[in-house]
Amino acid sequence: MEFETFINTLSDDNPPVSVSAYVQALWYEGKGNWEKAHDIVQDIHDRTGSWVHAYLHRKEGDNGNARYWYSMAGKSFPSVSLQQEWEAIVKALL
Repeated sequence: MEFETFINTLSDDNPPVSVSAYVQALWYEGKGNWEKAHDIVQDIHDRTGSWVHAYLHRKEGDNGNARYWYSMAGKSFPSVSLQQEWEAIVKALL
């Protein structure tokens, strides 16, 4: 799926069925449903899940928790805006 197509699905009621759980979490967060996004990703214990989890805690404003999850993902704490990070993660995972 292309990024622009993904963005267009944000007006839908449900995430695209063809995307991973990571991208589904980012879809829900893109619609403003942080809780649903967190519910999806909190039980995925791999580097990609940790990356999405880190972003969500950064979005929440819990930078201490975010730093932990970034380290679990093998990533450094980003210096870009939240929107830029969201887009970068979505593009990397599509």
